[in-house]
This record gives sequence, structure tokens and C-alpha cells, in this order.
Amino acid sequence: MQDGKHDLLARINRREFLKKTGQTAASLSAVPGLAGLAAAQQTPTADALVAGKDAGLIVRNANPVELETPVALLREHRYTPKNIMYIRNNLGVPPGMQLTTEPPRVEEWTVEVVGLVDKPLTLRLSELKGLPATELEMVLQCSGNGRGFFSRYARASGAQWERGAVANVRWKGVKLSAVLEGAGVKPEALFLTAEGADQPANPQAPDIERSIPLRDALASALLVYEMNGEPLPTVHGGPLRLIVPGYYGINNIKWVNRLRLEAAASTNNTMIPRYRVPLAPIPVGSAFTFTLDNSRPNWRQNVKALILSPTEGQSVSGIIEVRGVAWNDGSAPITGVEVSTNQGRSWQSASLEKPSSPYGWYPWRIRVVVARGDTELWARATDALGRSQPIDGAIVWNPNGYEWNAVDKVKIKVG
Repeated sequence: MQDGKHDLLARINRREFLKKTGQTAASLSAVPGLAGLAAAQQTPTADALVAGKDAGLIVRNANPVELETPVALLREHRYTPKNIMYIRNNLGVPPGMQLTTEPPRVEEWTVEVVGLVDKPLTLRLSELKGLPATELEMVLQCSGNGRGFFSRYARASGAQWERGAVANVRWKGVKLSAVLEGAGVKPEALFLTAEGADQPANPQAPDIERSIPLRDALASALLVYEMNGEPLPTVHGGPLRLIVPGYYGINNIKWVNRLRLEAAASTNNTMIPRYRVPLAPIPVGSAFTFTLDNSRPNWRQNVKALILSPTEGQSVSGIIEVRGVAWNDGSAPITGVEVSTNQGRSWQSASLEKPSSPYGWYPWRIRVVVARGDTELWARATDALGRSQPIDGAIVWNPNGYEWNAVDKVKIKVG
């Protein structure tokens, strides 16, 4: 399903949801003392949609659930806890599971390894937990994070995420390379395609699957069963999820139950036309027909800096501390974050902290003097490969609104 269709269906579902709750609210409002309850039911909150989530999360869509973390909550934690972690689901949870931050109640879970291998395998989760475990800090980010900022030029289709479809968490699981070694990978295998147990409501609709280069899967991918020291929550892919460090979220398949080793990448619509960007810049607001030759998949994350404090619209005074986080795909260290208080005419370097892995986010901070009145703070990161962020986001505009990484800009009021 293309994002435009997905967005339309999501809005229709949301309207139906609101229509139903609105009808209920109307009947309740006629009963003394229940008018307040009726009003509360008119708008779904995150905790009403997903058990265990913070009510302060931004609801981008109710079905399938899409929840964004406000920056004011995101900045409170080095590792993003499960109650405020964003959710981007393409489909509902697998049959028999509930929308909750609790782990699923399943007797046993299995994952198949098939395709270009010497010995196809079916492994139980209990067997995976018996293998040597690895823990890793990693930024997980929806490839549509920041999509709403494209509307400064022309609106892109899909949920209008701003800054909070991102999290920094610790995963625990088994190296995929250890599992594949047991299966024996044939030389002609070049891609890993992962499938999950979630299913489309319409059996005729395409399912979700993603392919990644096998060399990257062998280098760093994990099959994880814990998040931040707890069993993996259902809504975040529990009991088992594929994690590909440095890759955008769509590649980290939830409820993973099948791995295919193949000579070529899948042509499922989750690979094309969805989750792709043009190879070259296109005119802002234009349509684009995706082919395998003129576009590439959303795989590795772009370099990005995010201002966590102060927040958009905040009133401040005097010398202020600006702080935030930065990250990339982990292939090279972040070497610097710069902040501008005069719309890019000059930049000042912030101090950086290193994460525990190349894939975690780098906290940064700086104290600056800002002029009185309404102003903007800008921030940009650079890595050891010289990659940085464009000041003008128009050059990365694309119709589906993926991979936004322009310089972060926050408007504040200085008294």
C-alpha cells in the first residue's frame, strides 16, 4: 500500500473511530455527571489505544497505531522507556496478541531460516536464549520522522511526524551471524529478507517484508528478545524482533518469524514503491514514479542533530544552555555538533558525549547568548566521513516524506 493510500485509510479509520466515540459521547452527555466522561471519549489518547503508554504521547493515527514522543518527554531519558517510546505500525499486532507494552503471552515462538542455505532451520525462542547474548545501544527512527517539516515547502504524504518518531534504547539478543552460521549460507546469497507474523486485514493486500544486504546483516544484525532490560513489549515486536543497527525502523521487522536468504532483494511493495527515495533531487511538490533504477530503499540513517532543550516556543532569558542528541548510521563517529543563534551566519561547537556503541545517540550541550525577542536556534551534526545536514530541506524533498535530515531549527522567545 502506498503511503498516500495508507494515509487516506488511516484517516478514514480515525474518522470512523471518532464517529463511534462521538455517538457514545452524545448519549452519555444526556446523563447527569457523565458529560465529562463523554468529552474525554471524543479524543483517543495514547494510553487508551495502547495499554501502558503515556497519555501525553501524540496520536498521529489510531488504526494502525502511530504514536509520537513529544520532545519534552524524550529529553528526560538517556534510554527511552517503553511507556513513551514512539510506535509506527503498518499493520495490527499478530492474531492473539494485544496492543500493550507488556510482553506477549505465547507458549513458544519460532523463526525459520530458509532459502539459499545448506540446512534450513526452525529455531525456538528458548533455543535462541541459550546462545551467547549481545547487548547494544541503538537509535531506532522511523524513516518518516520529520516528514511534517517538508510542508514548509510542499506537504508530503503520510503521518506528519515532527521530531519524536525516534528513540534510543538498549537491545539484548543473539547475533544473527551465529544463527546463519548454523544454517550454512550459500555463496550466491546476497540479501536477507525478513517477515513478521503481523498480517494485513485484507488477505489480498500485500504483507510487510524487508530486504537488506546480507553483508550488513552478518556484520551487525541481532534477533532481540529484550529492550532496556525487560522482555520485549508486544507493541514493539515482542517476543522476537530483527534489529539492524544504523538502519531506519522499517527494516527492523517486528514479531519476526521467517528469514529468507536470496540472491536479490524482494520486490514486495514494502521495498518498491514504498520506503524509497529518488536517487537525485526532484522538484518540490512533484510526483515521482519509483523504479529500481531511479530510487533507493530507506536503509541507512542520515546524519542528524536534534535540539531537545529549549523546546519549540519556549520562553527563555539571559545565557541559555542548548542541548540535544545526534546520531548517524554508525559507520563513522559523530565528530561535531554546531549551533547557530543567527540563522547560520556563524556557528559554535557544542561538547559531545560518546554513546556505548557506534549506533547510539551522542548527547551534546552548549551555553550561548541569544538576542532579545523572537529568534531561532539551529543545530547540525557532522561525522568522520564529512557527512552533515543541509540548511535547506527542500533539496531532500520527496513525495513520501522520508529521511528528513535538514538542520534542526527551533523557534524560541527571549525576554
